[in-house]
Amino acid sequence: MTIEWPRVMPALVTAMDNAGEIDLDAHISNVGVAVDAGAGGVLIGGSTGEGPYLENGERSKLVTATRDAFGDLTIVAGVFAQSIRQAERQICEIADAEADALLVVTPTALVRGHREWVVDYYETVADTSPLPVFLYTVPNVTGYELPCESVAELAGHHNIIGMKDSGGDTTRLDAISRIMDDSFIVYAGNSRVLSQSVARGAYGAITASANYAFATVTSAVAGDTDAQDRLAAMVTVIEPRGVPGTKYAASLTGMTPGPARKPLRALDDVAKAEIQEAVNRKS
Repeated sequence: MTIEWPRVMPALVTAMDNAGEIDLDAHISNVGVAVDAGAGGVLIGGSTGEGPYLENGERSKLVTATRDAFGDLTIVAGVFAQSIRQAERQICEIADAEADALLVVTPTALVRGHREWVVDYYETVADTSPLPVFLYTVPNVTGYELPCESVAELAGHHNIIGMKDSGGDTTRLDAISRIMDDSFIVYAGNSRVLSQSVARGAYGAITASANYAFATVTSAVAGDTDAQDRLAAMVTVIEPRGVPGTKYAASLTGMTPGPARKPLRALDDVAKAEIQEAVNRKS
């Protein structure tokens, strides 16, 4: 079955209760808020979804609950692993829960500086995965940006169908323009440059900001420069507060994200007031 990938997907926050456990009822409510806003798909367990902190079995719970409640929704799930063994365990969970694709973050712990090892990791994961794979480069989280030459090499793999690039350097799209087509699509992940990214060939956007400003993100992806400017102003206030900032912003627009897992810290009243002002200015 050929999937028509949505142009815009929220990198969905993961709903937690005060004890730090997954809150599935709140999660399904949050997916519903995203769907009501116009989302045709979601990323579960990405960076914004606290993917590095998810434990064994939690990806499966989140994906299964989403599939049961929203059968036609496109579901991409994040893989955060440092070894192929770790990745394969997470992939089994995600595949069994009937996600549509994987978003696989670059491993860094012991392979940083060894381009060929990172390429081998992705090729091996893609060889064994029953689901199609999106590469995921997010240097503000990993401290490593997947080189364009590695992207070009990996794009030839039959089971690697695209990439989410959250680095924000739009010139990278020029460097890989020859490989971007219907069989290899690029999602922009940096909210400050969505319009510019699409103008350079990106297919769409998967962003944290789509949790609380889905319509604005959609307009920016469509080339609305005013929407892009409003979005950039918003995320300048919210994103320096990390996942807790995104969760609080999402709570102001109908979601029930709950707290972030420690060691992520709760926001103080000053940060909350600044985020509330930024969200209220979005339109």
